[in-house]
Amino acid sequence: MTDAWLARLTVAAIFIYHGLVPKLLFRDASELKLLDAHGLPHHLLPVAGGGEVLLGLLILLLRRQRWPLWAAMAALMLLLVDVAIFAPGLLTQAFNPLSLNLAAIALCTIALRNTTTR
Repeated sequence: MTDAWLARLTVAAIFIYHGLVPKLLFRDASELKLLDAHGLPHHLLPVAGGGEVLLGLLILLLRRQRWPLWAAMAALMLLLVDVAIFAPGLLTQAFNPLSLNLAAIALCTIALRNTTTR
């Protein structure tokens, strides 16, 4: 297994897990508070979760494509800025979005360095 594939696999697992567990299966209170901060209805949580799972699957399945990794990096950066603006208290918690997103962005970079497009 190459470093690039391991990085891609890990980024995919992060997106699939964070779409599935706190959004689709357990409706985490922090996720619901983020929707409240934006004035959005709670029924959008499964949509967001489904989108994350889909992106994770695309990262896995489109192994030779770079765009899912670029999409993941953009999402990670935008969501980090969003949390900093709308829920800055989350940035001081253990295993917070700052440390997770920065690590995932670094993994995307590693995967992108060694991914060729057909």
